Amino acid sequence: MQEFREFALKGNVIDLAVGVIIGGAFGKITTSLVEDVINPVLGLFLGKVDLTNKFTALDGNTYATIADAKKAGAAVVAWGNFVNIVIQFLIVAFVIFIVIKNVNRMTRLSGDNLPK
Repeated sequence: MQEFREFALKGNVIDLAVGVIIGGAFGKITTSLVEDVINPVLGLFLGKVDLTNKFTALDGNTYATIADAKKAGAAVVAWGNFVNIVIQFLIVAFVIFIVIKNVNRMTRLSGDNLPK
């Protein structure tokens, strides 16, 4: 138990826990941004299309919604939802890129790396 306590109280574990919590909150913000802001604008430009309900039923029938298709037992490819997830991923990847880029820049600018 002592070994676990030492592990759990190390700075890296606590930093990781804080990162996971912030990441979860950031994920919710990103989801809302994509679903509530980006998709309506994108849908407007694509002719008032709602991407969240775009799908292809693999049984060859036509359904009004994904829920209707699933209720009928049809396998569906929810490609509109996939597009949403890809947009969310790109936003998160871009933000992580910016954060890492700035951390690396700050590391280079720190006094530890300056010539003496």
